[in-house]
This record gives sequence, structure tokens and C-alpha cells, in this order.
Amino acid sequence: MDTRTLTALVIAAAAVVVVAASIIARRRRSALLKQQFGPEYERVVKIHGDPGRAEDVLLEREKRVRNFSLRPLTPADRERYANAWAGVQRRFVDDPSAAVAQADKLVTTVMAVRGYPMGDFEQRAADISVHYPAVVENYRAAYDISRRHAQTMTTTEDLRRAMVHYRSLFDELLDTPSHQLDRLAS
Repeated sequence: MDTRTLTALVIAAAAVVVVAASIIARRRRSALLKQQFGPEYERVVKIHGDPGRAEDVLLEREKRVRNFSLRPLTPADRERYANAWAGVQRRFVDDPSAAVAQADKLVTTVMAVRGYPMGDFEQRAADISVHYPAVVENYRAAYDISRRHAQTMTTTEDLRRAMVHYRSLFDELLDTPSHQLDRLAS
């Protein structure tokens, strides 16, 4: 075999190895992002129509959130917010509309105290999806119900569902299991 042929074969083999490594790395990245973001991954793929573009968006979210100064709540704050939530839930019986508005405000307050920026709703939801991908859809659903309620397009059952959705994110933001929150609020 002459030197040119050998060089061409080595270059071709190296190119195959590079392409294979790139494909494996891309698949691994996709699998990790699917695992991390769960249903949010599929939602972003559907929006962008391309898994590669969606993955870039999710990676940008991670990068953005990494720059936040996020902090846990103190035990005193946890207890105070859990008690506030219990009050919001009690208010639901007499005034569902006001209770849902208070639930939204309380969730937003806890997000701000934890260190999340309070930009527009979509940005807040995107930011939350990095650490709370399992409940970000609940947040979106609750917000949508609240928005529709402002246009008098909801029922009391819709408002009840909004409260349940807000509660799921609230529990995660407090970083306290539900059974402990119930005990705190009693």
C-alpha cells in the first residue's frame, strides 16, 4: 500500500470515529435532557419542531438559571408561607376567585424570595422548568385558568383545579413534602 492510500484510509477512519462519537454524544445529551425535563422536553420539541433546536433552548435555560442566586427558604419562612397557604385554601370556600388570585400571588412571592426573577410569565415558567420540570405544566395550567377567569370564562371547578395546580408548585418551592406542610398548617 502506498503512503497516499494509507493516509486516506487513516483520515477516513478518523472521520468515521469523529462522526460516531458526535452521534453518541448527541444521543447521550438528548437522553439526559429528556430525563431531566420530562414532559417539558416534549413540549419544547413540539414548539420548536426540531429536537436539536429544542435541546439548545433547554440548555440555554439551564445556563440562565445557573446564574441566579437561588436560595432555600429558612424554616421560619417555610412555616410562614405554609400558614399563608392554609389561609388561602380556607378562603377558597367563601371566595374561590380571590383565593386563586392569592394563590398565584403567594407562588410568585415564594419564587421571588427563592431568587427567581419575576419577568413575564413565560420566562418564569421556563426558569422554573429547570428545577421543577414535573410541576411546570401545573403552573402553566393554573395560570391559564386564572387568565381565563379574568375574562369570566371559568367555573368553580376550574378554579379548584387551578388551586390544585398552584399547590403542586407551591409544595415544590417550599421544598417540603406535602404531609409536613399539612402538619405545619394545622
